[in-house]
Amino acid sequence: RRIMSRITINEQVAITKLGFKKDLSAYPRRMEFRGAVYDFLDAGLSCLVRSGEQIAQIITLSDGRSLYRLRSDNHGGNWTLLSIMSA
Repeated sequence: RRIMSRITINEQVAITKLGFKKDLSAYPRRMEFRGAVYDFLDAGLSCLVRSGEQIAQIITLSDGRSLYRLRSDNHGGNWTLLSIMSA
C-alpha cells in the first residue's frame, strides 16, 4: 500500500500548452513551475467551485508520477498550482 504525501504550493504557474475536450473546453497539457516543465497525460478530473460571484475551476492532473491540483479563474488566463501529491 502506497502512502501519498501532499505538498501545498499555492503559487501562480505558466500553462504553456492547452488541450481541448470534445465539447471544446480547454485543459492544461503542459505547465512550467520553478524552472521545471511538467507534461500531463490526460484531461484529468475537474469541478467548478463558486464563492459568491466568483467561479473557479479546480482540476487534478497527472504526469504519470504525481498528481497536480490546479485552480483557474475560469477565464483561462491565471492558473494557480494548489498542491502536488506524490507516492
